[in-house]
Amino acid sequence: MSTLYIIGTPIGNLGDISFRAVETLKTVDLVACEDTRRTLKLLSHLGLRIPLISCRAQNEAAAAEKIILSLSEGKNVAYASDAGTPGVSDPGAVLAYLVAEAGYQVIPIPGPSAFASLVSVAGGMDKTVIFEGFLSPKAGRRRSRLKELLDTEAAFVLYESPFRVLKLLEDLADLDNERYICVGREMTKIHEEYLRGSVAEVLLILEEKTKQIGEFSVFVSGKKTNNRVN
Repeated sequence: MSTLYIIGTPIGNLGDISFRAVETLKTVDLVACEDTRRTLKLLSHLGLRIPLISCRAQNEAAAAEKIILSLSEGKNVAYASDAGTPGVSDPGAVLAYLVAEAGYQVIPIPGPSAFASLVSVAGGMDKTVIFEGFLSPKAGRRRSRLKELLDTEAAFVLYESPFRVLKLLEDLADLDNERYICVGREMTKIHEEYLRGSVAEVLLILEEKTKQIGEFSVFVSGKKTNNRVN
């Protein structure tokens, strides 16, 4: 049976592509992707030439119909979002659902994820971790959701742009400035950086920078006080 492979791709360092992902890409007839330019760069790095089709958030359902048609013709298809694991704050969930509903296999090819990578180095020691991704850019909604997440007493992970990361941490500081956090910036890239400490401590470090550069991932502990080992 024709198969759709959901492939995790590097979040920065192209060396993080798995052997299995490369071998799978070598076997497929078509690669669906969030951004054809980004995926073409990865395929060129791997020395692969495979037809591409756009499948992004804005056209995912329509693209799924074309992909299902390809599967019905006996072709195997891979799907890659811009970076990381599809469906984790990236397109891919709609495609996976519709292809499975059409009766075709949907197989994951595990790979990089900013969420999993940050949790692995955060040192939070929380049993439960909620993945939230990007919060609303609207201040009121962002602050309201932050309070809900803090009240769960579970750890959670957020993604944020360099343009709003200070506002996010300012809201967190207003709600609980002693909560332990770990902020990852430019993860797996040349200038990757990790800041650990209370919200107030990390916010102070970032405020001293003249400019925020790169994408940010933020781990927030579920503990009421700093979750560091003394």
